[in-house]
Amino acid sequence: MADLKITNLYKRFGHVEVLKDINLDIKSGEFIVFVGPSGCGKSTLLRCISGLETISSGSLEIDGRVVNDVAPWRRGIAMVFQSYALYPHMTVYDNMAYSLKLKNTPKAEIKRMVEEAAATLQLTQYLDRLPKALSGGQRQRVAIGRAIVRDPKVFLFDEPLSNLDAALRVQMRMEIARLNESLPDTTMVYVTHDQVEAMTMADRIVVLKDGVVMQVGSPMELYDKPANLFVAQFIGSPKMNFFTGSHAEKFKAPTVGVRPEHLEISTSDPAWKGKVIYSENLGADSYIYVDLGEEEPVILRQQGKSSYHAGDNLGFSPQENLFHLFDKDGRPVAH
Repeated sequence: MADLKITNLYKRFGHVEVLKDINLDIKSGEFIVFVGPSGCGKSTLLRCISGLETISSGSLEIDGRVVNDVAPWRRGIAMVFQSYALYPHMTVYDNMAYSLKLKNTPKAEIKRMVEEAAATLQLTQYLDRLPKALSGGQRQRVAIGRAIVRDPKVFLFDEPLSNLDAALRVQMRMEIARLNESLPDTTMVYVTHDQVEAMTMADRIVVLKDGVVMQVGSPMELYDKPANLFVAQFIGSPKMNFFTGSHAEKFKAPTVGVRPEHLEISTSDPAWKGKVIYSENLGADSYIYVDLGEEEPVILRQQGKSSYHAGDNLGFSPQENLFHLFDKDGRPVAH
C-alpha cells in the first residue's frame, strides 16, 4: 500500500513562497496528474515528494509515516525524468540493474527482476544495447524499467514524454497506462503541461496556479464543473471561449464560458454574431474562428467538414444549458 498525504505544505526559496498551504490525500494505486502553467510549482511539489527538495513547513506522509527528514532513497519512491538520465556507457541491462547492484542484491535476483521489467516494457531484445543505439521512446522505457526494478511504493514522473514526437507520445501514454494497470498497488504521480496526457491518463487531476491548488477532481469533473475561471481557462483543448461586457449581458453575468463543441450555428436570434476569420478542416472535425471583437477569436468546433470561409457572417449560440457563468471574482454562478 502507498497512501500519500500532504498537509499544510509550504516551500520557500528565500522570501519567495513557491508552494502555499498544499493539502492532498492520494490513495494507494491512484494515478494523479499535476498540471498548471510554467512556474506554478508542479515540478517543485514533485521534488518535495521525492526528497530532492526540502519542505519549508507542513508534513509529507507515505503509508502513515512522516518522511520530511527521510532521505530520498529511503522513501520507497522511484522517479522518471524528462531527460531519461541514463548512463551512456552502460548497456540497457546494466542501467536497469544499477540500483539493485548498489543494494548488493544477488545476481540471480537482479537477472530475474531486470528480465521481468524488460518483458513488461518490451525491451528484452535491447538489453545488450547502449542508450545511443535506442530511439527516444525506447530510452524512456529503459528509464521506466530502471524505476520498476526498485519495486517502489510511489512512481514520480516529471514530464517524461515532452522530448518525444507526437506519435511516440501516444505510444508511451499507452505503455504507462498498461504499467499502471499491472501495478495496482503502486501510486503514480505525474507532472505534465500536456492537456491530452492529463485528461486521458489521470484518475484525478490537481490544477496548480502560483503555488496554490485551484481544484482537485477527475478529468470530467474539472471539464464539466470547473471550480473557477482559471480552471475553466486551463482545462480543455481548444480552450473554453469567454464572453464579457456587452456580449455577456443577455446571460446576466460578468463572464460567460462556452466550450467550442457546445457552440452551435443558429440563424434565428443567435446569442452572438461575428465574422469568420479562419476555418480549419481536420477531417473528422472542423474549427471555425470568429471575430466577435473580444481579445481572442471565438472557436466553434463542428463534426465533419466546415463550409464556412473567411469573411462569412455567422450567428451562433450555446447548446441548451451547456455554458458556464462566472461572477466578477471568477467563481461559478448557478444558472
